[in-house]
Amino acid sequence: MKEIILKVEGMACTGCENRIQNALKTKEGIKEVVANHKEGTVKIVAEDVNLEEIKEKIEAIGFTVI
Repeated sequence: MKEIILKVEGMACTGCENRIQNALKTKEGIKEVVANHKEGTVKIVAEDVNLEEIKEKIEAIGFTVI
């Protein structure tokens, strides 16, 4: 299990956090997702996942991974 923390731009509220969390929780291998719009971060706890796929999924719903 590994923990990944991504900086994400474009989150303005808890609704944004929920959109990211819901989009990523459906991905196989992801055990936990915690988005924080105040800090601009998304913490992911996962087994074996492709980081590029996670970034693409976040960007597909309108946010920018930096």
